[in-house]
Amino acid sequence: MIRRVSLCGLVAAFLLGYNHGALAQSTSWVTLTVNVQDAVEYQDDIGTPPKFASNANVTPSTLPKNFGVATAIADIVSVNGQAAKGTYVGRSRQVSLSPTPTGSQNAEAIADVMRAALREHVFEIQQADGTPVGSIMSVGFSGGPAPPGAPSTEKANWAIVGGTGAFLGARGLVTGTGASSRAASMSEDPVNRRVNGGASYSLIIHVIPMSVPQTVMTASGPAVTHSSDFSLVTASKPAAAGETLSLFATGLGPTVPEVDLGLPFPSSPLATVNSPLTVTVNGEAAEVLAAVGYPGSVDGYQVNFQMPSDVQKGNASIQLTAAWIPGAPVSIPVQ
Repeated sequence: MIRRVSLCGLVAAFLLGYNHGALAQSTSWVTLTVNVQDAVEYQDDIGTPPKFASNANVTPSTLPKNFGVATAIADIVSVNGQAAKGTYVGRSRQVSLSPTPTGSQNAEAIADVMRAALREHVFEIQQADGTPVGSIMSVGFSGGPAPPGAPSTEKANWAIVGGTGAFLGARGLVTGTGASSRAASMSEDPVNRRVNGGASYSLIIHVIPMSVPQTVMTASGPAVTHSSDFSLVTASKPAAAGETLSLFATGLGPTVPEVDLGLPFPSSPLATVNSPLTVTVNGEAAEVLAAVGYPGSVDGYQVNFQMPSDVQKGNASIQLTAAWIPGAPVSIPVQ
């Protein structure tokens, strides 16, 4: 059950007074493995607009020596092994940079670095049911050596320049697996992309999020309450196996219905968190019953979850994850 309740004064004061604008940027990396399928890269190989996207069949492309433009489109099918939906679009301009060009036959461009193309990436990620989660954008060079700090096997230099939704303000690095999309002429009709088929591969997004999920802390411990009376879980009143608890947090991102940044969450209808959200207890997934913006608060949330029936007595570690971004674990007593 989600309702506006008379909480412990410290919890209520924090939730109602928290200012989203005061969030400090996280310095922790979060790695997202994004799997895509039916990836097709449409080459800008014809100059007659009426012929664009006009051929229903698989249409091989004719690649230029240099300066070619291509647009890749693919379906996002999972993130970190969890089923997802969404679309990946990549756009590139071939440049073929080399400090030691081999001659005009290969049309390489003289430069101080070795890179193949300038490329943009846009990932628009949804939950498996189509609920929007957020977008991540990056730009940089394809090909050549790994940039400083990236895996030595990486052959690109792609920096995250921002994001929306659950990834608002994100920074970081995108790396690939070396796989490529099926090349097609831009005369091929993209409406048949899934019928004609394309490549499947993974892209690795190393995200530094602007904020991460955080369980509210009070003078008496984490803001985790018994759902029966919303009293804090404490050593004198511990949680029990199978009990329904309520956790109060910040940093869980956008909601449905959407609430503009800086505005308080409504009491009717309740604003449901639209990112995939998990609660683990000692590493075991707990059933999440509800997750909403706490009415009247800005960036304050209530998450109801059920403790696993086999949780051991003692101190239990509770960790909250939203949009595949984990928060710091907290500890509560269990009887």
